[in-house]
Amino acid sequence: MKKCIIIYNPNSGRKEVEKYLPGIKKIIESKYDEVFFKKTKYKGHAIKIVEKLPNVDLVMSFGGDGTFNEVMTGNLKRKNPLLLTHIPVGTTNDIGAMLGYTKDILSNVNLSLNGRIKDFDIGLINKHPFIYVAGFGKYTNISYDTPRTLKKKIGHLAYLKGAFQTFFQKTKLYDVSYEVNGEKYRGLFSFIIISNANHIAGVKNIYKDVLLDDNKFEVVLCTISKKKDILKSLYFLTMYDPSKVPGIYFYKTNEIKLTINNAETKTWCIDGEKLEKAKNDTYHIQIQKNIKILVPKKNISKLFQNKN
Repeated sequence: MKKCIIIYNPNSGRKEVEKYLPGIKKIIESKYDEVFFKKTKYKGHAIKIVEKLPNVDLVMSFGGDGTFNEVMTGNLKRKNPLLLTHIPVGTTNDIGAMLGYTKDILSNVNLSLNGRIKDFDIGLINKHPFIYVAGFGKYTNISYDTPRTLKKKIGHLAYLKGAFQTFFQKTKLYDVSYEVNGEKYRGLFSFIIISNANHIAGVKNIYKDVLLDDNKFEVVLCTISKKKDILKSLYFLTMYDPSKVPGIYFYKTNEIKLTINNAETKTWCIDGEKLEKAKNDTYHIQIQKNIKILVPKKNISKLFQNKN
């Protein structure tokens, strides 16, 4: 008997996912004998749900990138991890857009079920997983500081409103010590982005050669504090070789250690959600390889070394 567990966040995005549940169940029953639904009721609930699940053939989550992060976190706490797949119904859905999903929930269920199982590289920041991005500094708090009611009302425009407001705020520089690729550095940076993705904050093709199974993530540390120069460098980042963009330090690596030396600092954002501050503001970021995820076939040839 093949079993599929559906975990859904009823508060994600602007679509009322619960009204699609009968159609979702009907589609999944064409491939699975039993389908069970689990609704998340509070932040962190999906972690506990997945951690305590019995062994099943597939866990399908419905929600935003943060919901998928919770599902992944719970899965990595298990002795025997389960096969995951994720259907985007959040506000921005960077992961879903990168993998080739559409805006149609039922169509996406079919795309997933008829996809392939791929091995992903997942980031770990102090052993807490992030599926596609971890950020610190200017702009990175927008996703978790934007009110949920506003996201429900105007969708992705809520983030743009937050970005516009942040643009006019003073840009703080953070004193950061870091070690990467066997070398140690220290400098003043306005923001840091560590990612394994080509779609971040709704922006497509930030990097041209991202592979999700190459044991590397992309690291950007920005030294710029002037507002117009930050936007200019972010634009150039999407157009040119990031290692040649002024004000940007760029690395491809599978490990980086950072310490934020400021007395008072912001928290990191991982997959759109706030990460609890670490003791001494020290962060060890690594890769967890070979996490199995069922994905649509559409972008496999672009995103994976292993094209099969």
